[in-house]
Amino acid sequence: MFVDKVELILKSGKGGAGCVSFRREKFIPKGGPDGGDGGKGGDVIIYCDNNTDTLAHLKGKRVLKAKNGRPGEGKKKHGADGEDLIVVVPPGTIIKEKETGKVLLELTQPGERRVLLEGGKGGLGNWHFRGSRNQVPRYAQPGEPGKELKVIIELKLIADVGLVGFPNAGKSTLISALSNARPQIANYEFTTLTPKLGVVEIGDGNQFVMADIPGIIEGASEGKGLGLEFLRHIERTKVILFVIDLLSYRDPVYQWKSLKKELRKYSPQLAQRRWGIALNKVDGVEPSQVEEVLKKLGYIPTSPQFGADPSYPAYFGEKGEFVLPISGATGFNLKPLKFALWNLIQKAKEEEDKGEIEEGTNF
Repeated sequence: MFVDKVELILKSGKGGAGCVSFRREKFIPKGGPDGGDGGKGGDVIIYCDNNTDTLAHLKGKRVLKAKNGRPGEGKKKHGADGEDLIVVVPPGTIIKEKETGKVLLELTQPGERRVLLEGGKGGLGNWHFRGSRNQVPRYAQPGEPGKELKVIIELKLIADVGLVGFPNAGKSTLISALSNARPQIANYEFTTLTPKLGVVEIGDGNQFVMADIPGIIEGASEGKGLGLEFLRHIERTKVILFVIDLLSYRDPVYQWKSLKKELRKYSPQLAQRRWGIALNKVDGVEPSQVEEVLKKLGYIPTSPQFGADPSYPAYFGEKGEFVLPISGATGFNLKPLKFALWNLIQKAKEEEDKGEIEEGTNF
């Protein structure tokens, strides 16, 4: 089960109370105060684990609480600290305060360990309060209360390339042909109901991660269907690959414009991502039809790059953007597609290093 959003109440542990105690030993009938301190309450710690890829282990839970600190004891014995609560989440997790929507933590690197809520301090035992004026203190501090927070935990998949297209556009077939992902594939819409990740090998040890985002429908940015649930997984991708179905009852130009519209409405920042267009299922159309689609999209065919098959026209822009006819089912032009995407990823990484986005890359 893929779960990418949960709501929880998190509580850190209460500090243990200090102890009121007096030394009572043989031959020492009137010993001084020796009450120990209470233990510290457990913290709430968020741990980013690369071996976890969903929030399913948190589904159905309402309250998670760290352990309370133990009270102090006589003979200045310190109470045991409460056990920390460690919440394990996958990379790409965002934790927000439920009431305000404020982002509290964002974990993207495996092994990250962040304290979200600190446990309460333990109270001081009565031996701390001894003095010349009060040699028999009968007072010890109570432990500090723990903290409570209502949070929303969201997962946004981290991928280099995000596949975007209408239902049944062939995204699942494409990612299974390019990577190690094995999504369910069938000849009907909404086969894919959860995002899938796959690793695409380029050669020489180079690889990138591709995400198959379930089909987006018109109005997804307004919450129609499961649009908002899926669109947030595209936010972290460096490159967006629009998969256009040439054999669909939907016109290719309509598909392109609708997908652009939904992404822009959901997040204007997405329009600044590097992008490419894969004209899928080209094995069912003629080269002249592909050329006509290219022109309708507003792109004039250019010389093939990355070893693209010259039998079908394609477009390669100066900024790395491209429109490439492919077939996920037969493997046509898939190798050039991998290299074209790799080229875009490298350009996107260069932009990140420079801290700027080049002009002219918007889709």
